Amino acid sequence: MATYVTKEGLDKMKKELEHLESVERPKVTQQIAEARDKGDLSENAEYDAAKEAQGLLEMKISKLKDAIATSKVIDESQLDTSKVAILTTVRLMNNATKKEQTFTFVPDNESDLKAGKISVNTPIAKGLLGKAVGETAEIVLPNGNKLSFEVLEITL
Repeated sequence: MATYVTKEGLDKMKKELEHLESVERPKVTQQIAEARDKGDLSENAEYDAAKEAQGLLEMKISKLKDAIATSKVIDESQLDTSKVAILTTVRLMNNATKKEQTFTFVPDNESDLKAGKISVNTPIAKGLLGKAVGETAEIVLPNGNKLSFEVLEITL
């Protein structure tokens, strides 16, 4: 199954993979070699820890390679701003607080709440996807609370 990412998100994954393979992997290999040089491997906690770290690192590298291989970069030039969609930035009016909020809807692996980027798979995003300017979304959160947002503006 394809994972949708931005060009920036794909570049970030590739950079992380390169770091894991060129910096972290040699470090773990060195730790294993140093632990092996200390003698009896049957009671060598340092060796066991290094081997476990190697296993976790290799699993992380494998998952990252799979994610990169199955990633599909979203073509921003093909996006339509007439409705809320992935990669659109939406200015909203919270009808309960009468405060404006702005969110950009991004793929899961690129969400960053501090930067105003939320995953398209959050309840708020799911409730807003497909809405046009002037429409109101009634959203029920997992805790049962209800939110009401009016879409004020959609941009890229």
